[in-house]
Amino acid sequence: MLDLFMVILLYRLYKQYQSSGGDRRWWVHPLLEDRPEKGFFAANYEKMRQHPERFFKQTRMDPETFDVLLEKISSRLQKYSLRPSLSPTFRLFLTLSYLSHGTAFPFLAASYKIGESTARKIIQEVCGLLWQTLKSDYLPELTVQDWADKAAEFYSLWDLPNCCGAVDGKHVYLQCPPNSGSQFFNYKGTFSINLMAVSDACSNFIAVDVGAYGGNSDGGVFAESTFGKRLYSGQLGLPQAACLPGATLEIPHYLVGDAAFPLKPYLMRPFPGRLLPAIRENFNKRLSRARRIVENAFGILVARWRILRNTLTMEPAQAERIVLACVVLHNFLKKECSSRYCPPGYADVIGPEGEIIIQGEWRKDSNPLPSCSNKLGNNSAAKAFEVRDYLSEYLFTHPVKAKPEGITINH
Repeated sequence: MLDLFMVILLYRLYKQYQSSGGDRRWWVHPLLEDRPEKGFFAANYEKMRQHPERFFKQTRMDPETFDVLLEKISSRLQKYSLRPSLSPTFRLFLTLSYLSHGTAFPFLAASYKIGESTARKIIQEVCGLLWQTLKSDYLPELTVQDWADKAAEFYSLWDLPNCCGAVDGKHVYLQCPPNSGSQFFNYKGTFSINLMAVSDACSNFIAVDVGAYGGNSDGGVFAESTFGKRLYSGQLGLPQAACLPGATLEIPHYLVGDAAFPLKPYLMRPFPGRLLPAIRENFNKRLSRARRIVENAFGILVARWRILRNTLTMEPAQAERIVLACVVLHNFLKKECSSRYCPPGYADVIGPEGEIIIQGEWRKDSNPLPSCSNKLGNNSAAKAFEVRDYLSEYLFTHPVKAKPEGITINH
């Protein structure tokens, strides 16, 4: 069995030699020979573990959480080769450093003393594994009871009854893919892919869709996403229509979005226009207040994973893998390492009177992702108008509750 393994390994090495032109000058490049002693990982990893604040700046998690994450994926990162292979710890640490700071590949590879193509392959592999491994636990498909719990949490924190989440879309900048024409060209004059997301009341992501052409509108991307199709067809599993607190008329459970989304009984958007009547102006303010949670989710995501600030110089499929890894890491760390990842005051805070919002610290660390909103006309059914009118009347007669000590949304 061992002989067969060696034959296969030697054959793969021979094919790599041929693919390099048959003129490979070094088994290991001279600049990389001292990686075990002088590479960034070898020189700093153990020292950083002794200083959790520095370790957090490098990886966005404390050493204990890093160990938990490593245990989940280490068996699938272990490699075997004739020469010493890079350890799973090295691979995960390299990937988290890249996602945290968005360092250019040539500099990253030189710092860790590995080949640039090796760095790219490692990061892509680890990002794919992070998404596959963490998705089921930290971005699961919600049941009817889960949605009911989200709605109760939303009402408790934001005084918006029957609301299950907020939806929005952002651009992730991308280098123009070869032979793509204007497919990824957006209305801001750049190339991008679309990140569409739904957030719960605590700025955790409930659902995401990545990879749509940057020129598409929020509403169009959402309608074509798996989540949107299930919502529009009534197969998402939202709870049955229910009476608002203190009222007798039932209305559907719904999501909130901005003017780029169509008005549906299960998807509320603001009233259009200016100089609106007080009842409609109040409704728009309450919706804007509730949509702040998805703004927080995107803001914290970009503040922590700064690779998303950059123009990604890779193929769209590779960029999607990077974005999905950042999203699932956001949910993972909000649950497992919240005291460092999103400490009190880092997200927005609802003031004591219930109306004023105190802006979170993430705004100082983040350049927000540009919005995908390309506001288009949307035709809505009469039922949707009825639901919005009734909800606006209800909110006008039920002002937000005072919260004596303020309520944070960072848990």
